[in-house]
Amino acid sequence: MKIAIGNDHAGTDYKLAIIGLLKSIQVEVINYGTDGTDSVDYPDFAHPVALDVEQGNVDFGILICGSGNGASMTANKQQNVRAALCWNKEITKLAREHNDANILSLPARYIALPQALEMVSTFLNTSFDGGRHERRIEKIPLQ
Repeated sequence: MKIAIGNDHAGTDYKLAIIGLLKSIQVEVINYGTDGTDSVDYPDFAHPVALDVEQGNVDFGILICGSGNGASMTANKQQNVRAALCWNKEITKLAREHNDANILSLPARYIALPQALEMVSTFLNTSFDGGRHERRIEKIPLQ
């Protein structure tokens, strides 16, 4: 499995911990985020993550910023990207099962690090249910 990850200054500590988790389970990681705490602009890392997902260069993406909103809004500009802003494990599970989310967006300022790690594990270990949800997913792209 291969995952692109990106973060702004609010998500650096979370990103480093998530990369550690991913590497411990033999997931290849492409890091587009900052490694520092100086202010950066979330589109500068969200676009490359979303582009990798859109082009099929990676299996999934993970974005981390203060609220998770700006990163997910940016990522969702790419075709066939379904970035889900998630705040807990249950929403994360539903984002995969019902919405076939391919990018997990995390709000670093509003969730604890252990919760973020649990959400990443849930995201990676949950499959899309298909069925009645499939026709809804097919209606997302503009024609």
